[in-house]
Amino acid sequence: MIKLLTIIGARPQIIKAAALSRTIHAEFNNTVREVILHTGQHYDDSMSEVFFREMQIPSADYNLGIGSASHGSQTGHMIKGIEEVLTKEKPSGMVVYGDTNSTLAGALAASKLHIPVIHIEAGLRSFNKQMPEEINRIACDHVSTLLFSPTLTGVKNLAKEGIKHHENQSLSFDRQGVYHSGDVMYDNTLFFKELAIKKSPVLNKLGLEGQSYILATIHRPSNTDVPENLGGILKALNVISKEKHMPVILPLHPRTAAILKQDHARKHMELIRSNSLVRLIPAVSFLDMIGLEAGADLILTDSGGVQKEAWFMEKPVVVLREETEWVEIIEAGNGILTGPNSEKIIQAAQNYLEAPPGEYPPIFGDGKAARQILNVLSTANWQ
Repeated sequence: MIKLLTIIGARPQIIKAAALSRTIHAEFNNTVREVILHTGQHYDDSMSEVFFREMQIPSADYNLGIGSASHGSQTGHMIKGIEEVLTKEKPSGMVVYGDTNSTLAGALAASKLHIPVIHIEAGLRSFNKQMPEEINRIACDHVSTLLFSPTLTGVKNLAKEGIKHHENQSLSFDRQGVYHSGDVMYDNTLFFKELAIKKSPVLNKLGLEGQSYILATIHRPSNTDVPENLGGILKALNVISKEKHMPVILPLHPRTAAILKQDHARKHMELIRSNSLVRLIPAVSFLDMIGLEAGADLILTDSGGVQKEAWFMEKPVVVLREETEWVEIIEAGNGILTGPNSEKIIQAAQNYLEAPPGEYPPIFGDGKAARQILNVLSTANWQ
């Protein structure tokens, strides 16, 4: 029996973990046992507990309750708590997702104890080390034993850094196993899309049934914490909604909502409040988000996960960043990088609304990534 300790802490990880947990329960229950540790990095109910309930994820066996803090303090407290659980549980390996501080803390704690790290969503690179997430990705990949990349680009990125697949050998963080698995988020979208369309009341609640609208999300510090960047994005949303006579729906991440209450955001909020077409709503559940994405004509976001969800839903995406780890979306012409520049955002939105992309090639796999990952874990020589 393989015993996995899964580390989650932020909303994206909780969602990704659902695909693996669901597949373990359905197909690998006799060979894999999963123990879930929640670091508490996202502690707001709208960003955490609701996802466990809605996505039918088993309750966490451990919750460190770390909460918000500086990067160093948060990561340090996580490492200490995770190490204690590792020492108690003695798992065969640790599963980490993505690029958050929880990911980094888990990878460091496990590698120090010589417990194999299994990184799902490995090999992604924005090539901007000013992003904390980029540092987390690189560090995690270099201490991992098994690395599962959602795209071929990720596999190539790893190879350029000297992380290559070692065939028919006992694997360790000196001899890694690198696999192109496809994306577990695609698994989830396929699984939950119909459920979201049937059960999510969000479109009816917002009066959007049968209407054209734009969906936007903003949460990255580079956008929310820099007044001119936040102002540029909000100005663009204001202009686009008026020029196209379309509602713009903006679910607010808790930290974005808090920033919009600060003095420096007052003029931006006055601008938004004067325009009834820009609608600020609280953070939504996963099913509601899927429902909003499925019904939107266009998505604007600085979120890595929402970029992919836009692709899965075959919606064009304006990326409110200067770079992205999901370069395939940009290269295919289904997304465009604008940063917080209002003129670029407005132009990109107009172009996509007038001439949306026609094709979405299967660059993120076949929707069976979790099964492929668990097949590897069950057969590879890594323990």
